[in-house]
Amino acid sequence: MTDNSHDFPAEEDYGLNVSLVEAVLEVVKQGSQQQLLGLLEPLHEADIADILEQISPSERESLLALWGKEIDGEVLSELEEGLRDEVMRDLPDDVLAEAVRDLDTDDVVYLVEDLDEPQQEKLLERLDDADRVAVEQALTYGEDSAGRLMQREVVVAPAHWTVGDIIDYMREADHLPESFYDVIVVDPMMRPVGEVRLATIMGAAREVPIAELMEKDFRTIPVDQDIEDVAYAFNQYHMVSAPVVDHAGRLVGVITIDDAMEVLEDEVEEDMNRLAGVGDEDLTDKVWRITKARFPWLAVNLATSILASIVISQFTDVIEAIVALAVLLPIVASMGGNAATQTLTVAVRAIATRDLTPSNALRIVLRETLVGLMNGVVFAVIIGIVGVVWFGDPMLGVVLGLAMVANLLVAGMAGILVPITLDKLGADPALASGAFVTTVTDIVGFFSFLGLAALMLL
Repeated sequence: MTDNSHDFPAEEDYGLNVSLVEAVLEVVKQGSQQQLLGLLEPLHEADIADILEQISPSERESLLALWGKEIDGEVLSELEEGLRDEVMRDLPDDVLAEAVRDLDTDDVVYLVEDLDEPQQEKLLERLDDADRVAVEQALTYGEDSAGRLMQREVVVAPAHWTVGDIIDYMREADHLPESFYDVIVVDPMMRPVGEVRLATIMGAAREVPIAELMEKDFRTIPVDQDIEDVAYAFNQYHMVSAPVVDHAGRLVGVITIDDAMEVLEDEVEEDMNRLAGVGDEDLTDKVWRITKARFPWLAVNLATSILASIVISQFTDVIEAIVALAVLLPIVASMGGNAATQTLTVAVRAIATRDLTPSNALRIVLRETLVGLMNGVVFAVIIGIVGVVWFGDPMLGVVLGLAMVANLLVAGMAGILVPITLDKLGADPALASGAFVTTVTDIVGFFSFLGLAALMLL
């Protein structure tokens, strides 16, 4: 098949360019499957998934229909979750089964776990017996467990083998995992006793016993371990792969770094979305789904805004007497909110990566409080001068400066204390911290500014 990858120079170092997407859509309009395959064949699965995500639903439907049974299952695993489930529901059962037939079991599990039960059953029936049993077993484990994440295809060897035995075994094996980094050494009960890196095997003489090469200091992962803990272990201890064991310590699978890092990336993205009150949504989601997902957090924001407005309403006489206060109120609130968001973002990420612990919590709280105080003093001087120059009233500048110090001090404290408190209570700090922190900074900012104005200006 002709390599068309050089016909469309990249506009950036990575990713797609407009001319390629347009060429694919033109071929789809013409209905030429051979030309379509020629355009898609040199592309990485992730780039093909990007094409499917960027085009319209009708164009996507036509492309998939023309692609037919040549659809690559790896492309499905690269799609955003919402679109992936939609595409898989719409594909004919025989096309879907053919697409996933050659995937490793962990990828098959990832694709079928959210399907409706009837379609899931139809797809599993079309798999080879060994793959079907492996996938069904994986689906019995918890959704966020190592058992769901692991792949069942594992290269194992008994401790009495030599390097030559392992090499001959791998050469003669009908099916090896698509990607693996270690050979797991097991005892007669299939319990892992060591690991041998492929690089070590390739660099040793054939007659060397693997017992002399294997690393005995390695980590195993319980099959019911939470995937967040798995991802943390891989990142913390620089692991490339790790055997997964059942409750009896027997080997049941292996997790590789690509799957662990995907979990870590998903967790980071989830935290970012929750901090913004967005939730789990993709660019391909429908309008109604996005609206429903965002509505609750906008409703919470409305409630907190009403609380802040109630505080302001207690000082209507002050605002009527000094109109300049109404002009300057947004400055105080905005600075407090932004300062709190900075601290909150750092705190939530530190909690997620387990860098913020009980042993250093007090020191971090003190640090963030002092940062808020120092920023408050600096900006108090700046905004105080602005208030004097703008309205010609030195006392107004003093009030504005004092309010700025108070609000940024509280913003620093709230930005760190709120997520720590929520985490201690078992709530997700990324999900709930934003609303609490915004409420605190708004109320403190308005109350301090207007309260000081009432005391010092009237």
